[in-house]
Amino acid sequence: MAFLACQKSVLYNELWGWMIKRGIQTTSCQCKNIRTGIPKTTPFKNKPLSYEEAQPPYRIGVTKAWNSWNTSNLQDEESTGETTIDDMFIRRFIKGTFHYLLASEVIIKRRHNMITICGLLLGSYQQRMSHDPKKYYFLIGYTEELLSHFLKCPVKMEFSVVTDKNDLVFKKI
Repeated sequence: MAFLACQKSVLYNELWGWMIKRGIQTTSCQCKNIRTGIPKTTPFKNKPLSYEEAQPPYRIGVTKAWNSWNTSNLQDEESTGETTIDDMFIRRFIKGTFHYLLASEVIIKRRHNMITICGLLLGSYQQRMSHDPKKYYFLIGYTEELLSHFLKCPVKMEFSVVTDKNDLVFKKI
């Protein structure tokens, strides 16, 4: 049977004028575009960047960490797409709940069955219309409870409060 299949492929290739050859194909090295994620400089060098934004993309894993920590992207894992959609939902939910209070990116860490959400909040009393700590604690508890219910796993939130957004400036470009 295998012999007939081999003969058919040889005949098919002879009909179309193709030759069966074994070998290795090589192509020239392609230069990758590594400037895509690097922020562009402004004429007056007045654009503030945090430490994480100032790092170029090729430094991920060296001086910069990932914004989502999970192991579902490994080979033969099942819930890769679900994890990505959950992360997008969490980020949008946090940005909607803590409207104008987030000072940094939201970091999502998954450890076993627990999701830990980290970030920085703005906490100046004059700028934030007198938000007292009770309101922050309420929003954190509210978010933990709703996300735990939606995602069906325990959610823990770890936020630090920064008095001014200028405290996060690493350099200006």
